[in-house]
Amino acid sequence: MKLNDIKPAEGARKAPKRLGRGHSAGQGKTSGRGVKGQHARAGGYRKVGFEGGQMPLQRRLPKIGFTSPTRDLQAEVRLHELLVPGVDTVDLAALKKAHVVPAKATKVKIIASGKIDRAVTVKGIKVTPGARAAIEAAGGSVQEA
Repeated sequence: MKLNDIKPAEGARKAPKRLGRGHSAGQGKTSGRGVKGQHARAGGYRKVGFEGGQMPLQRRLPKIGFTSPTRDLQAEVRLHELLVPGVDTVDLAALKKAHVVPAKATKVKIIASGKIDRAVTVKGIKVTPGARAAIEAAGGSVQEA
């Protein structure tokens, strides 16, 4: 078989309607556009989502949800995520370097979720009372900014 022998399957390519070629061609006179009106003319415009004057679907449905513009700037860190290998002093830069928090984060808070079994020093990060107790019970310390 050669490239110039390849043909589409029988019936796969349907001939387009030849508009405006007389009544015998099946699409004469108005060429399937009906009689008069905006859509009968060239360049007829219809607003996206327009339903003929009926209230459009995007206006009938309620608005739902909310996306906070500052969601990427804040992060929560669980206790077990503080156990970054080779890091004894945990601060915002160390958490970003270990990919524990997003690079855009400016505020971080440590919450009491999970377990911590190694002493770490937390610097410049907010800590919940339960997380502070867990860190200090493991022999670590907290120095908030």
